Amino acid sequence: MKKQHLRVYSGFRLGLFLLICMVVIEIAVPGKAEAAGSISLDAPAGGYVSDGGLVEIGGSYTDLYDIQLFVDGTAQFEVVLHDPDGDDSGTWSYMLDTSAYNGTVELVVRGLDTSTRYGVWGAPASLTVNNPAAAVPEVTITGPSEGVSLSGQVEISVETSSPLPILQVEVRVNRGPWEEAVQQGSAYVYTWDTGGLGDRTVSLEARAASVPERYGYSPTVYAQVGTGTHETAVPLPVQERAMWIWEPESYKLLLNPGSRQVLESFIADTQTFGQTPVQTLYLAVGGYAGYDALEAQEVELRSFVSWAHSKNLQVHALIAGGTTPAYMGAYEKYHHHAVQEMEQVINYNLAAGDTEKFDGINVDIEPYISPDFKDPSHFLQKEYLDGLQKMIGRRDTAGIRLPFGPAVPKWYDTSDQAANISWNGSSKWLSEHVQDLSDYISIMDYRDTADGSAGIIAGAAGELAYADQIGKPNSVVIGVETLDIANSGDPETITFWEEGRIHMEAELDKVYAAYGQSSAFGGIAVHHYDSYRALPSYWGPGGVIWTAPDDYEAPSALSGVPSIKSTDDQTVHLNYGMASDNMEVERYVIYRSTVQGFAPAPADIVGFARALNYQDKGLLPDTTYYYRIAARDLRGNIGPLTDEVSATTGSTPLKPLIVTDMNLVYGGSGVSVTLKVRDYDTGAIISGAKVEGRFTYAAGRYTSGTTGVDGNVTLVSEVVGPGRQVGFEPRRIRYNGYYYAVGHDSPHTTLLMLNAWIQ
Repeated sequence: MKKQHLRVYSGFRLGLFLLICMVVIEIAVPGKAEAAGSISLDAPAGGYVSDGGLVEIGGSYTDLYDIQLFVDGTAQFEVVLHDPDGDDSGTWSYMLDTSAYNGTVELVVRGLDTSTRYGVWGAPASLTVNNPAAAVPEVTITGPSEGVSLSGQVEISVETSSPLPILQVEVRVNRGPWEEAVQQGSAYVYTWDTGGLGDRTVSLEARAASVPERYGYSPTVYAQVGTGTHETAVPLPVQERAMWIWEPESYKLLLNPGSRQVLESFIADTQTFGQTPVQTLYLAVGGYAGYDALEAQEVELRSFVSWAHSKNLQVHALIAGGTTPAYMGAYEKYHHHAVQEMEQVINYNLAAGDTEKFDGINVDIEPYISPDFKDPSHFLQKEYLDGLQKMIGRRDTAGIRLPFGPAVPKWYDTSDQAANISWNGSSKWLSEHVQDLSDYISIMDYRDTADGSAGIIAGAAGELAYADQIGKPNSVVIGVETLDIANSGDPETITFWEEGRIHMEAELDKVYAAYGQSSAFGGIAVHHYDSYRALPSYWGPGGVIWTAPDDYEAPSALSGVPSIKSTDDQTVHLNYGMASDNMEVERYVIYRSTVQGFAPAPADIVGFARALNYQDKGLLPDTTYYYRIAARDLRGNIGPLTDEVSATTGSTPLKPLIVTDMNLVYGGSGVSVTLKVRDYDTGAIISGAKVEGRFTYAAGRYTSGTTGVDGNVTLVSEVVGPGRQVGFEPRRIRYNGYYYAVGHDSPHTTLLMLNAWIQ
């Protein structure tokens, strides 16, 4: 056992860890009761028409919270809620800047139901923007055609359409430099010399601008020089063990070289927990915080993939439909986004050196998140399959070997919503159609036990049997969850977060025993790197966590000055630049005060963020808050602070309430928590407040109750075994005329590190 990889948890370490691992995930589960909440998107005054200025979008809602507005499948915004009674019902609004839009823009709004915590969607609406100044040219390469053998000098012809005069048209070949095309009549032409290329397929792309630096891009044309590229198919290798790496961790691996040392150290450690070594990485390459792995960070991406191959790792590009939210990529009207993202990966591989190419592509488009997935016509399921087929078709046209693997939920072969899907002349389970199309699938088989009718083994049985039937060896990868997912779904059964690594590895051993001899079994994938790396052997005294190599050097300062804005009476949003480290920046530490010029101390820490943004919620109205931020690495070293930034919250007729006097008690088989709800200003107790929260560490139950005449409520966890650590975190409190000022709880578990050590 490697001593440098062992650490015994302290209460302080665990307390901080609770806060940094909270993640919002929406998991759709067939058979759930319909949500009681509702939301509308009402036409603004004058209808859904804009000339490119600000448009107030709004509507009403009932029994919802955390409402988001999604615009044209490419952007999302948090709306402002107008809830005069504090009962999670009222109206919502958002001032949408339409200066960057022209034409028809789709608007969709979604909130989380107060009872189920699952998403509730409003009917979409269309906004017409008459703003030619923002129009992006439509660009098409009209020649050469795909599949035609080319040689010598070849003219690349480009057609454009734009309400404004075209200023520039450019072409690039195989991701080389952009070269100017010359206008010839109504078209633009670039002459390309194919000499010396041999027999290969290359990517052709065009772009045009009617406003400087504002481009419209063409779909890719795959030009066949000579006989073109025809890579020979090879048997799909076993991926055992695979691991999803989402943003921001994927960008750390590209932009912070020390992060590679951390990754290598983690996956090479098979002793601490007796794990199977990671052999395959699903590396997210979508845009993130202004970065673009497949374009602006291409040099760094090539370097990382080459490095990974030198360590005998396979790397699959991880993409998610090119839309926001990702499920929209399933709709036919948004297929062009998903296809474009696929083409970017293909084009990268066509241009990359042999050691720099991706070994596959993992595709995470989840159509079931949309309410349209329940439509009895199954139109969205069919459009989703059409989209996958288009993506695979682009790979086949390019002639490259790039195994295609969608991530699918475990119930695509059991749910009524996935049954008898008629597509391409046959009626099958949705999972079977996906398996027919794809080279492999990664089943999101998210359960924390292997056995039983709802366990991991049973969850993958149908897909494995079908893969054997159609003769696709190594094509079923079984995915398991390690994220803390208490914001939705059932954390008691979905994730291994509460149980820890010892339990997880024991359950995965059962999966290997059940399916290790199956020709269809392609291994196990763990979701995802950040939480997998942080998962202890168990939560409690003596629990062991994997520890990064020694590091005594603090991270750098964050780049730039943080930006800050207050969006309502209780919320402040922060955005900031990336820091670097000789190993890896683990989190960004957020310090807050109401005193200008404050010197940050541990007591001023209000949160830890993975990403380059932070939302501070539950603040006081009409109050100026001051913030400074620093980066912290995996060994706890904290870097320089940013300059101070500030924002002032707005006004509200609601009064703030808070939690006080929280206490955890072990009752023999589980833990109970008692807490008091008070008026923040007067300290008066509040009777009749509905309290929601979740147990943490070795417990995970999300539960609720109502305060009594003494202002107290007592809530009980699930059964928890001896020698474990348990905490509790209030999440939502509702009482008419009040709002939950969570940022000023006294205490709040994420600040107090309140733990129950069960002997």
